[in-house]
Amino acid sequence: MNSRTLDTSPTAGPTAALDTASACWLKTLDRLERTTMADPAIRALQRGIRSLPLGGMRDLLRGRPLGHPVHPVLVQVPIGCWLSASVLDCVPGTHHATTTLTAVGLAGVAPAAVAGWADWADLPPEQARVGLVHAASNVFAVACYAASLTARLRGRSARGRLWALSGMAAVAVSGALGGHVAYRQAVGAHASA
Repeated sequence: MNSRTLDTSPTAGPTAALDTASACWLKTLDRLERTTMADPAIRALQRGIRSLPLGGMRDLLRGRPLGHPVHPVLVQVPIGCWLSASVLDCVPGTHHATTTLTAVGLAGVAPAAVAGWADWADLPPEQARVGLVHAASNVFAVACYAASLTARLRGRSARGRLWALSGMAAVAVSGALGGHVAYRQAVGAHASA
């Protein structure tokens, strides 16, 4: 006999759909963690990044003085600017503000990316695989926001908004991947030197 009772509440459908989507997402990430196809490229990239003569800057980029990685702090600039621009895109007369926010977000990408690569260079294979897809999603997001800024500066605000929406979707995927690495795969602060 089945001991489960039928849930007839109004939230049963959406909850079941969310559970199914979550299970599918986690299954996909588990497969990604086990896929070794990109491992030779990952090892070469990691060696290359670790060989850069960064000196004490490496510890700063990895957040050792703070006691936690600095990458999650730095990503707040581009994400915050781009999310704010998306909100303001719904408000008439905010073209200059959305253009400025898009540009400032793009300017904030480099420090966040450099810190992310510094962290990524020391990750074990399972985490590095997900981290590489996280980085690829970020590259796509930056390309979308660069196209958005170009369109906005040329007076094509509708096209700029569409590029920004595509970029925000990529940022959402990237954030989910980054969250997976940080929380589910338990990447945290690097040990003090």
